[in-house]
Amino acid sequence: MESFKSGFVSIIGSPNVGKSTMMNYIIGQKISIVSHKAQTTRNKIMGVYNGKNYQIVFLDTPGITTPKNKLGEYMLKAAYETLNEVELILYLVDASKGIQEKDEAVIKKLRTAKSPVVAVINKIDTVSMGESDEIEERLRQETFIKCVQRISALNGTGIDNLVKTIEKYLVDGPQYFPSDMITDMPERNICAEMIREKTLILLKDEIPHGIGVDIEKISVRDDGRITDVWAIIYCERESHKGIIIGKGGSMLKKIGTEARHDIEWLMGTQVNLTIHVKVKEGWRNSLSTMRELGYE
Repeated sequence: MESFKSGFVSIIGSPNVGKSTMMNYIIGQKISIVSHKAQTTRNKIMGVYNGKNYQIVFLDTPGITTPKNKLGEYMLKAAYETLNEVELILYLVDASKGIQEKDEAVIKKLRTAKSPVVAVINKIDTVSMGESDEIEERLRQETFIKCVQRISALNGTGIDNLVKTIEKYLVDGPQYFPSDMITDMPERNICAEMIREKTLILLKDEIPHGIGVDIEKISVRDDGRITDVWAIIYCERESHKGIIIGKGGSMLKKIGTEARHDIEWLMGTQVNLTIHVKVKEGWRNSLSTMRELGYE
């Protein structure tokens, strides 16, 4: 009987380097939400990949940046708390931006991590070979980095080789999760994230960071064909509420329509989605509200 290998792999890096896109591509399904806005991921999100006689449990962490409120402090804690508890750390760098000051801060933190580190240069399809070479040369100066790999999480270039590299760091261990399970996130949390993703994509830059989404109730009708979902979008200002709703409710309708398609894919049924918008000033500095929205 062949031995089974498994391990936890933390994905870490600055905001918007493609951590969620990479994990979603490897898993083969959308688990972690993606947008062009920085700090899209707020919680530590788990994704499970099953290979032949092995299982990789990915931990997609929030982008590392200087916190400006209690939510920011929570996100920084969520990003760093796994560094000494996993079989491997994947440190992602954006090839189109190179090694910036915020990346140097992450590198400094990683020097003290107990887990091995593999550096991953993402978005190589956006730069020349020479530019990627410069980034790799800088990363190889760090003795704690075991190897450097180049990928494009968007189109899958280099992903197969990356998975093979990760496999080398797995240890003899149990199958932590069933082979048909891809995440431990509760259904209501995934629905909330799907709605928040649409606000990130559709709304102006200054609003999405002040938005939180709570799922009040999910109910499947007796015939099993339709699922009713009731959600609340929280924002911090009355003026933001008007923008989220839009003229004649047009923006809220658009958010709801796009989110409903994703939620229907998740539920496997038709979905009747009802969204209300409420103002809760300063909620990102309220520990009780953060807990209500799933930031434990």
